[in-house]
Amino acid sequence: MKKRMLSGIKPTGQLTLGNYIGALRNFVNYQDDYEMIVFIANLHCITEYQDPEDLKKNLTDAVALYLACGLDPNKATIFLQTDVPAHAQLGYIMACNTYLGELNRMTQFKDKSAKGEKNLTAGLYTYPCLMAADILLYDANYVPVGEDQKQHVELTRDIAQRFNNKYGETFVVPEPLIAKVGARIMSLTDPSKKMSKSDETNKGCIYLLDDPKVARKKIMSAVTDSLNDIKLDKENQPGLYNLIEIASALSGRSMEDIVEEFKGQGYGKLKGYVADVVCDTLEKIQGRYKEIIESRQIEKVLEEGAQKASAIANKTLDKAVKKIGLEIKYQ
Repeated sequence: MKKRMLSGIKPTGQLTLGNYIGALRNFVNYQDDYEMIVFIANLHCITEYQDPEDLKKNLTDAVALYLACGLDPNKATIFLQTDVPAHAQLGYIMACNTYLGELNRMTQFKDKSAKGEKNLTAGLYTYPCLMAADILLYDANYVPVGEDQKQHVELTRDIAQRFNNKYGETFVVPEPLIAKVGARIMSLTDPSKKMSKSDETNKGCIYLLDDPKVARKKIMSAVTDSLNDIKLDKENQPGLYNLIEIASALSGRSMEDIVEEFKGQGYGKLKGYVADVVCDTLEKIQGRYKEIIESRQIEKVLEEGAQKASAIANKTLDKAVKKIGLEIKYQ
């Protein structure tokens, strides 16, 4: 019997090349070897205000891009988080089994608080509890994540073990799975930061729906260094390392092989190669994306995915509710 793997993407903006390399591409590779459950984490989108029309478009595009990148609804269960109400229900139960100290240590809330950001919501504070529910509902054995999300899987493991110790064996304790190459693609303009949908300049981030000409320009303008020496030195040459990692992840070639080919040729030629690999990837994804949008198959995929997901999630929720003692059976 196949092990089960679960993950989701929070489309608060357009999906990026970093999302593809760090997550979507891996989902496609995993779907033949694991029972894949993949969801659009739309509840997580509203921890901060989103324009309703923009959010709706981003959600639609996210589903279309999941499919365009190669996820097969016959192999993977694909659905919207809000189409399975058990997520929110178990999320509250998880919140009641999570300590304030644990939430205070969660990076996103801690960082925003330290910066003095105003009007932070309770949803932003408690969303790790919902994330735990997202994972535990499906008895997931593995959760593919980037390095920056590993903390959330570790919290999920703690909550699951705590619940199991209190109420008896209920949840499968998941393992984080981190890709060796491309787990965290960095900004093209500031390689100390992750490539992000919230990039204010729009120059450091390549979106999956970017015009390939625009993407090429962004890569050719990417920050490198003044050493003009092509080698793998993440600490001293982070911008160059990031470009080589992108090319490696998309081409399937090792980073060492790429360095060997371009050694002594200057950064311009290497950037040109990276741009070629990226643009080829974007053109293939965008061609399939247009077909999917025009075919109107998204609603069918989500409806069928929600039915399959609900069948699993509702059993887990029911088990947790019974263990706690919340259910009353009338004779």
